[in-house]
Amino acid sequence: MGYIENLRQKIGHDPVNLVGVTVAAFNDTGNILLQKRPDGVWGLPGGLIELGESTESAARREVKEENGIEIGTLELVTVLSGEDYYVKLPNGDEFFAITVVYYSKDVSGELTADGVETIETDFFPPNELPEGISPRIKKMLRDSADQLSDFGKK
Repeated sequence: MGYIENLRQKIGHDPVNLVGVTVAAFNDTGNILLQKRPDGVWGLPGGLIELGESTESAARREVKEENGIEIGTLELVTVLSGEDYYVKLPNGDEFFAITVVYYSKDVSGELTADGVETIETDFFPPNELPEGISPRIKKMLRDSADQLSDFGKK
């Protein structure tokens, strides 16, 4: 049983702060990595940080597990948090997401969906994103747009 499951056994559905990471990874042509989850929604790779894990290690682990590629250099874009990031899951669990957003254009390897958390993965031109982008990811990209634009110029 994992950290979140253990926590939920103790506190039930009460709201908690959960810290996660996401990576805005770009290939050498400037396209952004997106992954399609089993519910048909497209989003950025990422997930929750495991106990004792650094945010950088979590970011690299999540991208590798879900998309099969390696991430090298990561640059911190922003940390998103607050009331706007409240989530209530269908099972009743409540949380406030604290998301560390990274940027990377240092990607290598072949894209491979893990078939569990990711059923399809690809790079898309930022102005031609697929239908079905997660509203949370749209908000995250919008809230990070200025910072991501600055990183893209480097």
